[in-house]
Amino acid sequence: MNVVMVGTGYAGLVSGLGYAKLGHRVACVDTDASKIARLDLGDVPFYEPGLPELLRDMQEAGRVVFTTDLAQVIDGSDVVMLAVGTPPRPTGEADLRYVFQAADEVGACLGHEALLVVKSTVPVGTNRRVLSHVREAMTATGRGELAPLIQVASLPEFLSEGRALADFFAPSRIVIGAEDPVAHDLLERLHAGVSAPLILTTLETAELTKYAANAFLATKVSFINEIAHVAERVGADVRTLAKAIGMDPRIGPSFLQAGIGYGGSCFPKDVSALHQLAGYNGYDFKLLSAAIEVNNRQRDLFLRGAEDVLGGFQGRRIAVWGLAFKPRTDDVRESAAIDIVQRTFARGAEVAVYDPKAMGRARSVLGDRVEYAPTAMDAASGADALFLLTDWPEFREVSFDTLREGMMSPLIFDGRNLLADLRLRDRGFTYYGVGTNG
Repeated sequence: MNVVMVGTGYAGLVSGLGYAKLGHRVACVDTDASKIARLDLGDVPFYEPGLPELLRDMQEAGRVVFTTDLAQVIDGSDVVMLAVGTPPRPTGEADLRYVFQAADEVGACLGHEALLVVKSTVPVGTNRRVLSHVREAMTATGRGELAPLIQVASLPEFLSEGRALADFFAPSRIVIGAEDPVAHDLLERLHAGVSAPLILTTLETAELTKYAANAFLATKVSFINEIAHVAERVGADVRTLAKAIGMDPRIGPSFLQAGIGYGGSCFPKDVSALHQLAGYNGYDFKLLSAAIEVNNRQRDLFLRGAEDVLGGFQGRRIAVWGLAFKPRTDDVRESAAIDIVQRTFARGAEVAVYDPKAMGRARSVLGDRVEYAPTAMDAASGADALFLLTDWPEFREVSFDTLREGMMSPLIFDGRNLLADLRLRDRGFTYYGVGTNG
Protein backbone atom coordinates (compact mmCIF):
# COMPACT_ATOMS: atom_id res chain seq x y z
CA MET A 1 0.00 0.00 0.00
CA ASN A 2 1.16 3.59 -0.61
CA VAL A 3 0.93 5.71 2.53
CA VAL A 4 1.51 9.45 2.85
CA MET A 5 2.17 10.54 6.45
CA VAL A 6 1.68 14.26 6.96
CA GLY A 7 3.68 15.22 10.04
CA THR A 8 6.94 13.73 11.31
CA GLY A 9 6.53 14.41 14.99
CA TYR A 10 6.43 11.66 17.56
CA ALA A 11 3.31 9.83 16.36
CA GLY A 12 3.89 10.50 12.67
CA LEU A 13 7.48 9.29 12.51
CA VAL A 14 6.99 6.22 14.68
CA SER A 15 3.85 5.22 12.78
CA GLY A 16 5.34 6.00 9.37
CA LEU A 17 8.37 3.81 10.01
CA GLY A 18 6.11 1.17 11.54
CA TYR A 19 3.98 0.95 8.39
CA ALA A 20 7.15 0.77 6.31
CA LYS A 21 8.34 -2.15 8.43
CA LEU A 22 5.00 -3.87 7.76
CA GLY A 23 5.87 -3.73 4.05
CA HIS A 24 4.12 -0.57 2.86
CA ARG A 25 5.70 2.29 0.91
CA VAL A 26 5.65 5.40 3.08
CA ALA A 27 6.28 9.05 2.23
CA CYS A 28 6.72 11.22 5.33
CA VAL A 29 5.93 14.90 4.75
CA ASP A 30 6.71 17.87 6.97
CA THR A 31 6.91 21.64 6.51
CA ASP A 32 10.06 21.77 8.66
CA ALA A 33 12.85 21.53 6.09
CA SER A 34 15.59 21.15 8.70
CA LYS A 35 13.82 18.18 10.27
CA ILE A 36 13.36 16.53 6.87
CA ALA A 37 17.05 17.07 6.11
CA ARG A 38 18.03 15.42 9.39
CA LEU A 39 15.75 12.45 8.74
CA ASP A 40 17.15 12.09 5.22
CA LEU A 41 20.56 11.72 6.83
CA GLY A 42 19.25 9.06 9.21
CA ASP A 43 19.14 11.35 12.24
CA VAL A 44 16.05 11.00 14.45
CA PRO A 45 15.22 14.43 15.96
CA PHE A 46 14.12 13.01 19.34
CA TYR A 47 15.13 10.14 21.58
CA GLU A 48 13.13 6.92 21.26
CA PRO A 49 14.76 3.51 21.83
CA GLY A 50 15.11 1.49 18.61
CA LEU A 51 13.91 4.24 16.28
CA PRO A 52 17.29 5.19 14.73
CA GLU A 53 17.91 1.55 13.83
CA LEU A 54 14.45 1.18 12.28
CA LEU A 55 14.94 4.39 10.29
CA ARG A 56 18.24 3.10 8.91
CA ASP A 57 16.72 -0.26 7.97
CA MET A 58 13.73 1.27 6.19
CA GLN A 59 15.91 3.72 4.28
CA GLU A 60 18.19 0.90 3.17
CA ALA A 61 15.13 -1.11 2.10
CA GLY A 62 13.82 1.86 0.10
CA ARG A 63 10.44 1.81 1.82
CA VAL A 64 10.45 5.33 3.28
CA VAL A 65 11.18 8.78 1.85
CA PHE A 66 11.11 12.22 3.47
CA THR A 67 10.04 15.41 1.78
CA THR A 68 8.56 18.87 2.27
CA ASP A 69 6.68 18.61 -1.05
CA LEU A 70 3.29 16.98 -0.48
CA ALA A 71 2.26 17.35 -4.13
CA GLN A 72 5.30 15.37 -5.21
CA VAL A 73 4.34 12.23 -3.28
CA ILE A 74 0.55 12.27 -3.01
CA ASP A 75 -0.16 10.84 -6.49
CA GLY A 76 -0.97 7.14 -6.26
CA SER A 77 -1.41 7.18 -2.49
CA ASP A 78 -3.98 4.79 -1.03
CA VAL A 79 -3.98 6.37 2.42
CA VAL A 80 -3.21 9.96 3.40
CA MET A 81 -2.67 10.15 7.13
CA LEU A 82 -2.64 13.36 9.21
CA ALA A 83 -0.38 13.21 12.26
CA VAL A 84 0.23 16.87 13.04
CA GLY A 85 0.27 18.52 16.43
CA THR A 86 -2.81 19.61 18.37
CA PRO A 87 -1.30 21.77 21.14
CA PRO A 88 -3.53 23.16 23.88
CA ARG A 89 -4.95 26.66 23.70
CA PRO A 90 -4.75 28.84 26.84
CA THR A 91 -8.34 27.84 27.62
CA GLY A 92 -7.47 24.12 27.52
CA GLU A 93 -9.12 22.98 24.29
CA ALA A 94 -7.09 21.53 21.43
CA ASP A 95 -5.72 23.96 18.83
CA LEU A 96 -6.71 22.44 15.49
CA ARG A 97 -5.17 25.00 13.15
CA TYR A 98 -2.40 22.64 11.99
CA VAL A 99 -4.88 19.84 11.33
CA PHE A 100 -7.02 22.04 9.11
CA GLN A 101 -4.00 23.57 7.38
CA ALA A 102 -2.83 20.07 6.52
CA ALA A 103 -6.33 19.15 5.31
CA ASP A 104 -6.41 22.21 3.05
CA GLU A 105 -3.01 21.33 1.60
CA VAL A 106 -4.08 17.74 0.97
CA GLY A 107 -7.25 18.88 -0.76
CA ALA A 108 -5.32 21.34 -2.93
CA CYS A 109 -3.17 18.63 -4.49
CA LEU A 110 -5.21 15.41 -4.19
CA GLY A 111 -6.38 14.27 -7.61
CA HIS A 112 -7.59 10.72 -7.06
CA GLU A 113 -9.74 8.64 -4.74
CA ALA A 114 -8.03 8.03 -1.41
CA LEU A 115 -8.80 7.44 2.26
CA LEU A 116 -8.02 10.26 4.65
CA VAL A 117 -6.97 9.08 8.09
CA VAL A 118 -6.72 11.35 11.12
CA LYS A 119 -4.15 10.00 13.58
CA SER A 120 -3.78 13.26 15.51
CA THR A 121 -5.61 13.38 18.83
CA VAL A 122 -8.64 15.55 18.09
CA PRO A 123 -12.00 16.42 19.67
CA VAL A 124 -15.20 14.76 18.58
CA GLY A 125 -16.40 16.14 15.26
CA THR A 126 -12.94 17.00 13.89
CA ASN A 127 -12.79 14.15 11.36
CA ARG A 128 -15.95 15.38 9.68
CA ARG A 129 -14.55 18.91 9.56
CA VAL A 130 -11.30 17.60 8.05
CA LEU A 131 -13.28 15.85 5.33
CA SER A 132 -15.15 19.09 4.58
CA HIS A 133 -11.87 21.02 4.36
CA VAL A 134 -10.40 18.53 1.91
CA ARG A 135 -13.49 18.39 -0.27
CA GLU A 136 -13.81 22.20 -0.33
CA ALA A 137 -10.14 22.56 -1.33
CA MET A 138 -10.60 20.01 -4.09
CA THR A 139 -13.60 21.91 -5.41
CA ALA A 140 -11.70 25.21 -5.27
CA THR A 141 -8.92 23.73 -7.42
CA GLY A 142 -11.30 22.29 -10.03
CA ARG A 143 -11.46 18.72 -8.74
CA GLY A 144 -14.95 18.93 -7.31
CA GLU A 145 -16.17 15.86 -9.19
CA LEU A 146 -13.69 13.74 -7.18
CA ALA A 147 -14.60 15.21 -3.78
CA PRO A 148 -17.45 12.77 -2.99
CA LEU A 149 -15.05 9.85 -3.49
CA ILE A 150 -12.87 10.97 -0.59
CA GLN A 151 -13.70 9.38 2.77
CA VAL A 152 -12.25 9.88 6.24
CA ALA A 153 -11.38 7.55 9.10
CA SER A 154 -10.22 8.06 12.66
CA LEU A 155 -7.21 6.01 13.77
CA PRO A 156 -6.15 7.23 17.23
CA GLU A 157 -2.62 6.39 18.33
CA PHE A 158 -1.82 4.81 21.69
CA LEU A 159 1.96 5.08 21.63
CA SER A 160 3.77 5.45 24.93
CA GLU A 161 7.05 7.38 24.79
CA GLY A 162 9.97 5.16 25.67
CA ARG A 163 8.29 2.03 24.30
CA ALA A 164 6.60 3.34 21.17
CA LEU A 165 7.82 0.64 18.80
CA ALA A 166 6.56 -2.12 21.08
CA ASP A 167 3.23 -0.30 21.27
CA PHE A 168 3.05 -0.04 17.48
CA PHE A 169 3.91 -3.64 16.65
CA ALA A 170 2.18 -5.25 19.64
CA PRO A 171 -0.63 -2.88 20.63
CA SER A 172 -3.29 -3.72 23.18
CA ARG A 173 -5.92 -2.78 20.55
CA ILE A 174 -6.39 -0.98 17.24
CA VAL A 175 -9.35 1.40 17.12
CA ILE A 176 -10.71 2.29 13.69
CA GLY A 177 -13.54 4.78 13.33
CA ALA A 178 -15.26 5.15 9.95
CA GLU A 179 -18.68 5.23 8.31
CA ASP A 180 -17.72 3.20 5.26
CA PRO A 181 -17.03 -0.56 5.63
CA VAL A 182 -14.50 -0.21 2.80
CA ALA A 183 -12.49 2.15 5.02
CA HIS A 184 -12.58 -0.35 7.88
CA ASP A 185 -11.37 -3.07 5.52
CA LEU A 186 -8.57 -0.92 4.08
CA LEU A 187 -7.20 -0.04 7.50
CA GLU A 188 -7.42 -3.66 8.63
CA ARG A 189 -5.22 -4.55 5.65
CA LEU A 190 -2.87 -1.68 6.46
CA HIS A 191 -2.20 -3.35 9.83
CA ALA A 192 -1.74 -6.87 8.44
CA GLY A 193 1.06 -8.46 10.42
CA VAL A 194 0.06 -6.82 13.69
CA SER A 195 -1.71 -9.15 16.08
CA ALA A 196 -4.15 -7.12 18.18
CA PRO A 197 -7.90 -6.87 18.81
CA LEU A 198 -9.62 -4.64 16.25
CA ILE A 199 -12.36 -2.30 17.41
CA LEU A 200 -14.38 -1.08 14.44
CA THR A 201 -16.59 1.81 15.40
CA THR A 202 -17.89 5.25 14.44
CA LEU A 203 -15.85 8.39 13.91
CA GLU A 204 -17.16 9.97 17.09
CA THR A 205 -16.46 6.95 19.29
CA ALA A 206 -12.92 6.60 17.98
CA GLU A 207 -12.21 10.29 18.51
CA LEU A 208 -13.45 10.15 22.10
CA THR A 209 -11.66 6.90 22.92
CA LYS A 210 -8.15 8.42 22.99
CA TYR A 211 -9.22 11.22 25.30
CA ALA A 212 -11.08 8.81 27.57
CA ALA A 213 -8.07 6.47 27.83
CA ASN A 214 -5.63 9.20 28.78
CA ALA A 215 -8.07 10.86 31.16
CA PHE A 216 -8.66 7.58 32.98
CA LEU A 217 -4.93 6.91 33.36
CA ALA A 218 -4.31 10.46 34.57
CA THR A 219 -7.09 10.00 37.13
CA LYS A 220 -5.36 6.84 38.41
CA VAL A 221 -2.18 8.87 38.93
CA SER A 222 -4.03 11.56 40.85
CA PHE A 223 -5.88 8.96 42.91
CA ILE A 224 -2.72 7.23 44.12
CA ASN A 225 -1.17 10.61 44.90
CA GLU A 226 -4.14 11.43 47.11
CA ILE A 227 -3.77 8.06 48.83
CA ALA A 228 -0.08 8.83 49.36
CA HIS A 229 -0.95 11.87 51.47
CA VAL A 230 -3.27 9.78 53.60
CA ALA A 231 -0.55 7.13 53.93
CA GLU A 232 1.96 9.69 55.18
CA ARG A 233 -0.45 10.86 57.87
CA VAL A 234 -1.29 7.40 59.20
CA GLY A 235 2.16 5.79 58.94
CA ALA A 236 1.38 3.55 55.94
CA ASP A 237 3.54 2.98 52.85
CA VAL A 238 1.88 3.84 49.55
CA ARG A 239 4.25 1.57 47.58
CA THR A 240 3.07 -1.59 49.29
CA LEU A 241 -0.50 -0.36 49.20
CA ALA A 242 -0.28 0.25 45.45
CA LYS A 243 1.18 -3.21 44.90
CA ALA A 244 -1.66 -4.77 46.88
CA ILE A 245 -4.51 -2.98 45.13
CA GLY A 246 -2.79 -3.33 41.75
CA MET A 247 -3.03 -7.12 42.07
CA ASP A 248 -6.78 -6.77 41.83
CA PRO A 249 -7.51 -7.46 38.13
CA ARG A 250 -10.25 -4.85 38.23
CA ILE A 251 -7.63 -2.20 39.06
CA GLY A 252 -4.28 -3.33 37.63
CA PRO A 253 -0.79 -2.16 38.62
CA SER A 254 -0.12 0.44 35.94
CA PHE A 255 -0.13 4.17 36.77
CA LEU A 256 -0.22 3.59 40.52
CA GLN A 257 3.20 5.11 41.24
CA ALA A 258 2.89 8.02 43.66
CA GLY A 259 5.07 11.04 42.94
CA ILE A 260 5.06 14.60 41.67
CA GLY A 261 2.32 13.95 39.14
CA TYR A 262 1.82 13.31 35.45
CA GLY A 263 3.19 15.43 32.61
CA GLY A 264 4.28 15.03 29.01
CA SER A 265 2.79 15.90 25.66
CA CYS A 266 -0.44 13.89 26.06
CA PHE A 267 -1.93 13.64 29.54
CA PRO A 268 -2.12 17.35 30.46
CA LYS A 269 -3.48 18.51 27.12
CA ASP A 270 -5.82 15.55 26.59
CA VAL A 271 -7.31 15.76 30.07
CA SER A 272 -7.86 19.51 29.66
CA ALA A 273 -9.29 19.05 26.18
CA LEU A 274 -11.78 16.44 27.36
CA HIS A 275 -12.75 18.64 30.30
CA GLN A 276 -13.38 21.53 27.90
CA LEU A 277 -15.24 19.30 25.46
CA ALA A 278 -17.58 18.14 28.22
CA GLY A 279 -18.17 21.73 29.32
CA TYR A 280 -18.93 22.94 25.80
CA ASN A 281 -21.51 20.19 25.55
CA GLY A 282 -23.19 21.15 28.80
CA TYR A 283 -21.63 18.65 31.21
CA ASP A 284 -19.56 19.50 34.29
CA PHE A 285 -16.96 16.70 34.44
CA LYS A 286 -16.18 16.99 38.16
CA LEU A 287 -13.88 13.96 38.32
CA LEU A 288 -11.54 15.46 35.72
CA SER A 289 -11.56 18.81 37.51
CA ALA A 290 -10.37 17.03 40.64
CA ALA A 291 -7.71 15.02 38.78
CA ILE A 292 -6.26 18.23 37.29
CA GLU A 293 -6.34 20.03 40.65
CA VAL A 294 -4.62 17.14 42.45
CA ASN A 295 -1.92 16.90 39.79
CA ASN A 296 -1.11 20.59 39.98
CA ARG A 297 -1.04 20.49 43.77
CA GLN A 298 1.53 17.66 43.86
CA ARG A 299 4.28 20.02 42.75
CA ASP A 300 3.23 22.63 45.29
CA LEU A 301 3.35 20.09 48.11
CA PHE A 302 6.74 18.74 47.03
CA LEU A 303 8.27 22.22 46.98
CA ARG A 304 6.61 23.26 50.22
CA GLY A 305 7.96 20.19 52.00
CA ALA A 306 11.50 20.81 50.74
CA GLU A 307 11.31 24.49 51.56
CA ASP A 308 10.17 23.78 55.11
CA VAL A 309 13.05 21.34 55.71
CA LEU A 310 15.66 23.66 54.19
CA GLY A 311 14.30 26.80 55.79
CA GLY A 312 13.82 28.38 52.36
CA PHE A 313 15.59 28.16 49.02
CA GLN A 314 17.40 31.48 49.04
CA GLY A 315 21.13 30.89 48.67
CA ARG A 316 20.78 27.10 48.68
CA ARG A 317 22.40 24.86 46.08
CA ILE A 318 19.88 22.31 44.80
CA ALA A 319 20.86 19.34 42.65
CA VAL A 320 18.22 17.97 40.29
CA TRP A 321 18.34 14.48 38.83
CA GLY A 322 15.92 14.09 35.93
CA LEU A 323 14.31 16.63 33.61
CA ALA A 324 12.29 14.56 31.10
CA PHE A 325 8.68 14.00 32.06
CA LYS A 326 9.46 10.27 32.39
CA PRO A 327 12.41 7.95 31.74
CA ARG A 328 13.38 6.55 28.31
CA THR A 329 12.54 9.82 26.54
CA ASP A 330 14.04 13.29 26.08
CA ASP A 331 10.60 14.94 26.06
CA VAL A 332 10.31 17.84 28.52
CA ARG A 333 6.91 19.08 27.39
CA GLU A 334 4.72 19.76 30.45
CA SER A 335 7.39 18.06 32.56
CA ALA A 336 6.75 18.29 36.29
CA ALA A 337 10.53 18.29 36.74
CA ILE A 338 11.00 21.37 34.56
CA ASP A 339 8.24 23.21 36.43
CA ILE A 340 9.83 22.39 39.80
CA VAL A 341 13.25 23.53 38.58
CA GLN A 342 11.80 26.83 37.37
CA ARG A 343 10.04 27.45 40.65
CA THR A 344 13.12 26.50 42.66
CA PHE A 345 15.50 28.98 41.02
CA ALA A 346 12.74 31.62 41.04
CA ARG A 347 12.82 31.37 44.85
CA GLY A 348 16.51 32.12 45.01
CA ALA A 349 18.19 28.74 44.76
CA GLU A 350 21.26 27.89 42.71
CA VAL A 351 20.24 24.84 40.67
CA ALA A 352 22.45 22.22 39.01
CA VAL A 353 20.66 19.73 36.75
CA TYR A 354 21.38 16.44 35.06
CA ASP A 355 19.36 14.11 32.82
CA PRO A 356 20.71 11.20 30.75
CA LYS A 357 18.87 12.26 27.56
CA ALA A 358 16.94 15.51 28.02
CA MET A 359 19.68 18.09 28.65
CA GLY A 360 19.47 19.64 25.20
CA ARG A 361 15.72 20.01 25.20
CA ALA A 362 15.75 21.26 28.79
CA ARG A 363 18.28 23.94 27.89
CA SER A 364 15.90 25.29 25.24
CA VAL A 365 13.35 25.85 28.03
CA LEU A 366 15.51 26.76 31.02
CA GLY A 367 18.18 28.74 29.20
CA ASP A 368 21.24 29.77 31.22
CA ARG A 369 19.48 30.10 34.55
CA VAL A 370 20.72 26.71 35.77
CA GLU A 371 23.99 24.80 35.72
CA TYR A 372 24.08 21.82 33.33
CA ALA A 373 26.23 19.15 34.95
CA PRO A 374 28.00 16.48 32.86
CA THR A 375 27.09 13.70 35.31
CA ALA A 376 24.63 13.06 38.11
CA MET A 377 27.48 13.17 40.64
CA ASP A 378 28.70 16.50 39.32
CA ALA A 379 25.23 17.96 39.74
CA ALA A 380 25.12 16.80 43.38
CA SER A 381 28.59 18.07 44.27
CA GLY A 382 28.31 20.61 47.09
CA ALA A 383 24.50 20.49 47.06
CA ASP A 384 22.39 21.32 50.10
CA ALA A 385 19.73 18.94 48.79
CA LEU A 386 19.05 16.57 45.91
CA PHE A 387 15.72 16.51 44.09
CA LEU A 388 15.11 13.28 42.16
CA LEU A 389 12.40 14.18 39.65
CA THR A 390 12.57 11.57 36.85
CA ASP A 391 12.92 7.88 37.68
CA TRP A 392 15.80 6.93 35.37
CA PRO A 393 16.99 3.47 36.55
CA GLU A 394 20.64 4.53 36.40
CA PHE A 395 20.09 6.83 39.38
CA ARG A 396 19.81 3.70 41.54
CA GLU A 397 23.25 2.53 40.41
CA VAL A 398 25.37 5.41 41.71
CA SER A 399 27.76 5.06 44.63
CA PHE A 400 25.71 6.46 47.48
CA ASP A 401 28.77 6.64 49.75
CA THR A 402 30.44 8.90 47.18
CA LEU A 403 27.21 10.87 46.80
CA ARG A 404 26.93 11.45 50.55
CA GLU A 405 30.54 12.58 50.82
CA GLY A 406 30.18 14.99 47.90
CA MET A 407 27.04 16.76 49.11
CA MET A 408 27.10 19.70 51.49
CA SER A 409 24.17 18.06 53.25
CA PRO A 410 23.04 14.45 52.53
CA LEU A 411 19.40 15.40 52.01
CA ILE A 412 17.30 13.70 49.31
CA PHE A 413 13.76 14.58 48.20
CA ASP A 414 12.67 11.72 45.96
CA GLY A 415 9.71 12.84 43.86
CA ARG A 416 9.38 9.40 42.21
CA ASN A 417 10.09 7.02 45.13
CA LEU A 418 12.85 5.53 42.99
CA LEU A 419 15.22 5.13 45.93
CA ALA A 420 12.65 4.37 48.61
CA ASP A 421 13.69 0.73 49.05
CA LEU A 422 17.44 1.39 49.35
CA ARG A 423 17.39 2.20 53.10
CA LEU A 424 19.25 5.44 52.53
CA ARG A 425 18.61 6.62 56.09
CA ASP A 426 20.75 3.74 57.29
CA ARG A 427 23.52 5.04 55.00
CA GLY A 428 23.61 8.53 56.45
CA PHE A 429 21.02 10.34 54.33
CA THR A 430 17.98 12.27 55.34
CA TYR A 431 15.45 10.87 52.87
CA TYR A 432 11.94 12.02 51.95
CA GLY A 433 9.76 10.09 49.52
CA VAL A 434 6.10 10.51 48.58
CA GLY A 435 3.74 8.55 50.80
CA THR A 436 6.50 6.33 52.12
CA ASN A 437 8.13 5.66 55.46
CA GLY A 438 11.45 4.55 53.81
